[in-house]
Amino acid sequence: MKNFITIKENIQTEIVVKKSKFICNLIKVEKQEEAEDIIKQFKRKYYDARHNCVAYRVMEDNRVIEKSSDDGEPSGTAGGPMLNILQKNNLCNVVCIVTRYFGGILLGTGGLVRSYSDVTLNAMEMSEKVEKCIGLEFEVELEYNNLENFRYYCKTNNIFIEDVKYFDIIHCKIQLEEENKTKLMEDFETKKINLINLRFLSKKIINKCIIK
Repeated sequence: MKNFITIKENIQTEIVVKKSKFICNLIKVEKQEEAEDIIKQFKRKYYDARHNCVAYRVMEDNRVIEKSSDDGEPSGTAGGPMLNILQKNNLCNVVCIVTRYFGGILLGTGGLVRSYSDVTLNAMEMSEKVEKCIGLEFEVELEYNNLENFRYYCKTNNIFIEDVKYFDIIHCKIQLEEENKTKLMEDFETKKINLINLRFLSKKIINKCIIK
């Protein structure tokens, strides 16, 4: 699986074109089922709108699932252009819903494509994005007096501390890219990092970096 981009938080933008209002909701999701449920929710929310057009891309089982819908607009003028924007920007695990309140003036096919594309691009450009990649999750056990040194080690080696639990000893869940595994294991074996135990948990999709 290649790296992909997703949004950090949901975002809403809108534009008005010749009295028609276009409202774009860009929403983060993890599964296709979740995307479909959100689409149903927004169609109920905007039940009085003329159109609720949709595009989404979701990573499941190491493959990208895509869908688009023009929801009554002329074929290829709404959902398709929205999906094309998601594809070109490598956006995944996101559903885009553009709601149109008709203003009484026909926009033509070119005007519709521009309007649906513009409001989608606005939402995408305004959102804070995250690059995702395949990573590894480990559980770490360490003494309290080694926690700050371990935090510094993680910060300087691109390791994310996902969770910390305080018992008789400290338990941390950490995430790292696959390419950093060898160094972590070597540093554990050679006592460069002073850990009681290091245990592999799973391979999973993790955050690689924040994109402003």
